[in-house]
Amino acid sequence: MASALKPEMQEQRFSALSLQEVFDKPFEGETPQSRLKQIGMMTVLYMMHQRGEKLTLATIKNITGMTRNTVKESIDPLVARGILQETIVKNSAGRGTAWQYEFHPDIFERLKFD
Repeated sequence: MASALKPEMQEQRFSALSLQEVFDKPFEGETPQSRLKQIGMMTVLYMMHQRGEKLTLATIKNITGMTRNTVKESIDPLVARGILQETIVKNSAGRGTAWQYEFHPDIFERLKFD
């Protein structure tokens, strides 16, 4: 991770990278509203990541107030873009499964100064 950057500089670079990844590389048939929702979701996920929170559908749902389906619909394009990686893990009760996400390591490499 780009920990050598001051937090505010890292946040600015992350915002710029988010805009570049989503707005400069639209998917065919993707609406502007969908792209804007992805930017918002990336901001929420980045803040959760910075606080050390697990990025699961349940935790994202709790923070955003969105439904599970709406969260998944917002995250799927970020996975398709290679910004996020998804894995299936045991849920917090240890019995079922849950979707867990993490930023692709390349994202943080790209936040470093050249």
